[in-house]
Amino acid sequence: MVPPVLWVCVGLGVVLAAAKPMEKKDRVHHDAPLSSRRHDDAENFDYDHQAFLGQEESKTFEQLSPEESKERLGIIVDRIDEDDDGFVTVEEMKKWIKHAQKRWIYSDVDRQWQGHDLNADGHVTWEEYRNATYGYVLDEQDPDDGLSYRQMMLRDERRFKMADQDGDLQADKEEFTAFLHPEEYEYMKDIVVLETMEDIDKNADGFIDLEEYIGDMYNKEGDPAEPEWVQTEREQFTEFRDKNKDGRMDQQETRDWILPSDYDHAEAEAKHLLYESDADQDGRLTKSEIVQKYDLFVGSQATDFGEALARHEEF
Repeated sequence: MVPPVLWVCVGLGVVLAAAKPMEKKDRVHHDAPLSSRRHDDAENFDYDHQAFLGQEESKTFEQLSPEESKERLGIIVDRIDEDDDGFVTVEEMKKWIKHAQKRWIYSDVDRQWQGHDLNADGHVTWEEYRNATYGYVLDEQDPDDGLSYRQMMLRDERRFKMADQDGDLQADKEEFTAFLHPEEYEYMKDIVVLETMEDIDKNADGFIDLEEYIGDMYNKEGDPAEPEWVQTEREQFTEFRDKNKDGRMDQQETRDWILPSDYDHAEAEAKHLLYESDADQDGRLTKSEIVQKYDLFVGSQATDFGEALARHEEF
């Protein structure tokens, strides 16, 4: 019997196997936008609210009175000020925004943690994870990439050991998060690159050539006419991916492809919030300064009403 966790892999494989040849697989890891709203403070602070709180939490604040909104914001400020020096720096604000934007990751980790910390000691050992995830079903084939579950287990073990920074073969919550979501941690990005290369490098020579690159994105079976985007990807590989022009991508070139140095939206928003709230212009924020500008950071019934009234008065 296949363990419940592995049915997710099986189901995913069925979906991918049924995908049309015209569909493109995207392996590039981009940071998600902070908000779906347009960033225009002259119109409203919706973007800032969603960036600072996350989209779901920002909706909660919209139902609060100004007094409740300020009180909750003050509690959040205490959490942001990690060194308890009474000031919030750009770096602390940036870290908070990144945390708020990735709540779905922490929810996923919490769900999986409950199923793997079997003795509830605050750690997940490799043995606990292996037994809960794979059990004795190691020789069946995964329909997605052709790996046996034994091969998948060995890859997971390698990733677990990399996430386990103190080498005791047991993960605390942070290490377990790095294991499940390695693309979010700088020290785990080498394993993301390695796993990607292993998936694409069909001749196992340690590189990704043009045909392997295209073959990973596009299955031409049953589709004699190559889509236009495939030719574009060939040009991308030749002109930009293969930087040393040797006809293949090495590990660094693959890293540059799948883990690009994107514009840091969280840092830009942190600097914006500080600039707009720093009354004494000392380059850091007190709780008083933040709460004073609470309508910039969080919503409330009053600020929403005020915006609606202002729009009404314009007509």
